[in-house]
Amino acid sequence: MKDLLSVKQLNKQQVMDIFNIAKDYKTRYKAGERKFTDLKGYSILLPFFENSTRTRTSFELAGKILGADTINISASASSVKKGETLYDTAKTLEALNTDFIVIRHYMSGAPFLIAKEVKSHVINAGDGTNEHPSQAFLDAFTILEKKGKIEGLKIAIIGDILHSRVARSDSILFKKFGATVIFCAPITMLPRHTEGLTADYITTNIEEALSECDVAIFLRIQLERQEKPYFSTLNEYSAKYGLNKERLKIMKKDALIMHPGPVNRGVEIQSEIVYSNQSIILDQVENGLFVRMAIYKYLLNV
Repeated sequence: MKDLLSVKQLNKQQVMDIFNIAKDYKTRYKAGERKFTDLKGYSILLPFFENSTRTRTSFELAGKILGADTINISASASSVKKGETLYDTAKTLEALNTDFIVIRHYMSGAPFLIAKEVKSHVINAGDGTNEHPSQAFLDAFTILEKKGKIEGLKIAIIGDILHSRVARSDSILFKKFGATVIFCAPITMLPRHTEGLTADYITTNIEEALSECDVAIFLRIQLERQEKPYFSTLNEYSAKYGLNKERLKIMKKDALIMHPGPVNRGVEIQSEIVYSNQSIILDQVENGLFVRMAIYKYLLNV
């Protein structure tokens, strides 16, 4: 398999193959094995044309642990700032002859264009509002780890769904595993057209979503993508859609709280709940490392 651009590329069994690799890496890492040689002699280029901490660091560390050489390219240091076209960027990346290109771009579809122009394995680390495959994989992996299954679970995705590539990738992947997916957001943050978004039903009532779900995934309000305000103030949004102590009481006692990060404390989730007993946000971050290690190995072996 040359590239990982969308969760749509893989069936359930192929995703489970990645998860089994990730589980093996995690077991060995936890047992004290800190360096691997699976990618020894390989090079990974990480051109990130949008800001990122978790995803970029996770992919970079995953590559280093596997023995690869990694090179970061930030948006501020790239020739895109000087007017270079995406096509010319692709040809430049091809000329560097790296084995992997892990790309994040503000334009939906950019990794697909890059993949057509290069021989390297291309991994989509987030493209505009389109997709974020590795986030969906680590979310599903973490739910499986905690719940033992995804099939039959009700998973509520709450927040800025209109601008969220995580909502798109998560919903598609969870449906592959047989979950019931609920979208919950203000009417202004729901897409007018739902093609590409796989939800069983949509509600604007957060109490309804929280009372039914087995997993609640809260999304960051993406102010950088909003050309106009979609609500009056952050305080208003928090009052109507934030997770606070009163709303936590509505949830099932064994329901899980997730967030792809970064969390806007006091907006999507109140500070005292971010790392509460029901929260598995840090598990998501930890598992992201092993899932991304597994993605590298999977692309090499398939």
